[in-house]
Amino acid sequence: MTSDQAPKRPRIGINAHLLSGQHNYRRAGIHNYIAQILRHIALLDTGYDFSIYCNSPQALGDIDLELVATQFPAEKPLGRILWEQLAWPISAWSRKLDLLHSTAFVTPYVTTIPAVVTVYDLSFVHYPDLFPRLRHAYLASQTRRSCRSARRIVTISESGRHDVHELFGVALDRIDVINPGVDSIYHPRSLQQVADFRRQQSLPDRYILHVGTLQPRKNISLLIEAFADLAIDDIALVLVGGKGWLYDEIFDRVRKLGLEGRVLFPGYVPDDDLPLWYNAASALVFPSFYEGFGMPIIEAMACGTPVIAARTSAVPETTGDAAILFDPREMAALSESLATVLDDPSLAATMREKGLIQAKGYSWQRASREMLEVYGKALAES
Repeated sequence: MTSDQAPKRPRIGINAHLLSGQHNYRRAGIHNYIAQILRHIALLDTGYDFSIYCNSPQALGDIDLELVATQFPAEKPLGRILWEQLAWPISAWSRKLDLLHSTAFVTPYVTTIPAVVTVYDLSFVHYPDLFPRLRHAYLASQTRRSCRSARRIVTISESGRHDVHELFGVALDRIDVINPGVDSIYHPRSLQQVADFRRQQSLPDRYILHVGTLQPRKNISLLIEAFADLAIDDIALVLVGGKGWLYDEIFDRVRKLGLEGRVLFPGYVPDDDLPLWYNAASALVFPSFYEGFGMPIIEAMACGTPVIAARTSAVPETTGDAAILFDPREMAALSESLATVLDDPSLAATMREKGLIQAKGYSWQRASREMLEVYGKALAES
């Protein structure tokens, strides 16, 4: 190399196939985490070159990173598995990549290129019965292998970090925590904006909100029972989120309890509209059995919405002292918490103030810089 030639910049290949161009449950937490990290990395002077593999480049918008379209039907689980295990290693070798980043759980089985893997949660290990059998089998076996073979593992909470350490036997010093951020679109809106939104959506003056994919892990059936137990008639329960899997029980519970007119299912709500759903709600309830972080919690807090959440996994870490926490197996505890917040305006106001402060601690700019630090560690290790 002559003296006027610049050294080769490391090239990092990122598997972003869980980015979704469809407006359904797939554009939920993992999609948002990947999209936000990549958008903010694109704004930095990183010292790296990137090849971003995805089927839905429109999900990232106008971004200054190389996007590599793939021919596999990676929006389907089998197509995604075949691509990450067969096509990706070949492409990585031909492009002379220096590092691979699997942004969701699984790295290629056969490759000589070092890898980083992101693990959002291990719910499929803790609650195998809440997942389709084949999904559970693949995730449980391949996430364990990937974490043991990757140079660095990224989790989105300290709770997740200790899960990977304890369940997969990975040393803590190989696991980095990168919390999600909260987008600037999540902020308090004016009373007039909120009133106009309620009128446009035909919503009552007060409603309890849940945001999340309709699936067993979210513990929505317990929320419906707690809502039915409330001695308050002028309030609705709004369940925002697309249908995931094993969701029939949710609709059956609503019918059996005679709540068809009071439990509303808007379905998937685009990101740009979601802040108003938070702003107009009397409280966000997050009753999940298990969460790797709980992004709706900080989104709601950033909008000034009181939060009632399950005392489990990463949730207390996410909420700090700004939420009321309850045992996710105790319907009466949730019902009591709901009544307390709904009947005490001064408590709700205090929770709003604390939530706004808590949400300010989460930043996508910081998360993207921390991800670059992880790449640096992985490339420096032999």
